[in-house]
Amino acid sequence: MAESKVRKAAAPAAKKAAVKPRKPESHLAMVRRARKINRELAELYPYAHPELDFESPFELLVATVLSAQTTDLRVNQTTPALFAAYPTPDDMAAAEPERLEEIIRPTGFFRAKARSLIGLSTALRDRYDGEVPGRLEDLVTLPGVGRKTANVVLGNAFGVPGITVDTHFGRLARRFGWTTEEDPEKVEAAVAEIFPKSEWTMLSHRVVFHGRRVCHSRKPACGACPIAPLCPAYGEGETDPEKARKLLKYELGGQPGQRLRPPADYPGEAAARATAPGPGAATPDQATETAEGAA
Repeated sequence: MAESKVRKAAAPAAKKAAVKPRKPESHLAMVRRARKINRELAELYPYAHPELDFESPFELLVATVLSAQTTDLRVNQTTPALFAAYPTPDDMAAAEPERLEEIIRPTGFFRAKARSLIGLSTALRDRYDGEVPGRLEDLVTLPGVGRKTANVVLGNAFGVPGITVDTHFGRLARRFGWTTEEDPEKVEAAVAEIFPKSEWTMLSHRVVFHGRRVCHSRKPACGACPIAPLCPAYGEGETDPEKARKLLKYELGGQPGQRLRPPADYPGEAAARATAPGPGAATPDQATETAEGAA
């Protein structure tokens, strides 16, 4: 179980507090360390997956556009009603903006997102016979679709390798010392030079999983991190193992994941459908991720 690996790693992580600062490392040493981190994350998260519910490239495209500045959980709680009302690009292209806005209101920025959804659906209908294209250069011409969204769709709906640089991935790439870049496209380019193309999609899932569960923006759980010995940023967060374990989220913290319909091998619980809070409301955890720009 992933949780047991986290617990076993707590002691080594705690000991690292007394380790002297790292010496400058060569590019080759950084690449070797980066690839070892990827292998460690693969062991920790063998079930890593996209955390948006979808059953087709179109559903994944729409869900990813909606995920900007909100949580995947909030999107997953919203899309069942959305796709029941507008199951195809033709349907969504013909949507009345006010009705579409009301359905997606809980995801925030609903007017801008509604314009993007109607625009991209219209483009799919008129330019691509109602089908989502499987090339990055085509996807990024659609309204509301940038490289991050395009790489999510390519990697998870078409099996085309891509690096998804959301706020979690960018944060960890810098903490891991893979790059100092802030611009997502520059982060993507730098990381692409470190890892073989065949690893790009799963690397993205693993890093994002770790960012959401352990290496948080405001208070990373350094003392419960299995890759702490490989991390130049160790010590930015809580180093006490017991205190750090309390910071773990989702299945590592014994909490439900983000998907209402998670993969069969997911070791945690499925998320609950939307309940009492009014449109746009968020739990404290959700508000934190929203503030981080969770995608």
